[in-house]
Amino acid sequence: MTNNLLPHRRALIATVVVLLVVLAILLAMGRPPICTCGTVKLWHGVVQSAENSQHVTDWYSPSHFIHGLLFYFFAWLLWVRWKVLGGRPVRHALPIAVAFESFWEILENTPFIINRYREATVSWGYVGDSIVNSMSDIGWMIVGFLFASRMPIWVSVVLAIALEMLTLILIRDNLTLNVLMLLWPLDSIREWQALA
Repeated sequence: MTNNLLPHRRALIATVVVLLVVLAILLAMGRPPICTCGTVKLWHGVVQSAENSQHVTDWYSPSHFIHGLLFYFFAWLLWVRWKVLGGRPVRHALPIAVAFESFWEILENTPFIINRYREATVSWGYVGDSIVNSMSDIGWMIVGFLFASRMPIWVSVVLAIALEMLTLILIRDNLTLNVLMLLWPLDSIREWQALA
């Protein structure tokens, strides 16, 4: 791929502004800043627990890294390969990706999506993310985006597949199943995931 998707100074400033806006929105939504358990852990690896999606990293961090790989690919496809809008957004690809990821983090913490996770997926006790976790998820997306900017496409593809397989094997969930179960839940998959 190409590095011309990397942000210039104005795009970096725009990225910081988006991060500050999402932080303010999450605070205004009443999301807890940290885990209600009162601690902040670098890693929490128990999926079916009240502390899942409350700390800096968890088993869903690889999904957010993959978001970054995908956002980089779509930005390259749209603005480098196909020259949509004359390719002008190319240097703003990172803040645009951060805005999309931030939109998901806000949406994910609405009662509608929280209840959808509880009803349709194996995440029966899901209460939404802490702000630390949401901001970390956005950070993982940024890491994935920057990783994709430095690596050949085949490396990103192999890593995305490896991360999907790793989480599938270890927790019976991954980005693919997460999207499937939110949009078109299947009882057979939910029952299989509950065996983990």
